[in-house]
Amino acid sequence: MNLTFTSLDAWWWPYVFILLAGSLPTNIWRWLGVFAGQALRDDSDTLLWVKAVATALIAGVISKLILFPSGALADTPMLLRVGATFVGMSVFWISKKNILLGVFSAEAVLLSGLFL
Repeated sequence: MNLTFTSLDAWWWPYVFILLAGSLPTNIWRWLGVFAGQALRDDSDTLLWVKAVATALIAGVISKLILFPSGALADTPMLLRVGATFVGMSVFWISKKNILLGVFSAEAVLLSGLFL
């Protein structure tokens, strides 16, 4: 049986297909990471390298959103995006690394700058 997005005529098939096609490739790598990571120490060079790469990727995505935004964010002034980022990071550090407070404060600055 050839399982494609349109292979079955049931109303529920596209949802099952999207769930399987979207989650299986990701979850396989997550489970492999869990099993492979059990043998590693928390302070191993491999995990330190993985953490550094993950941090660099996140920094790159955030930098791209600030410097070269797309969509609705592209209509906001650069100073507002940089200011919201600065406020969010400051609140994050002041609140003892509370991610929610940092994100919400940056969003509040961004939205208030757009509507005022």
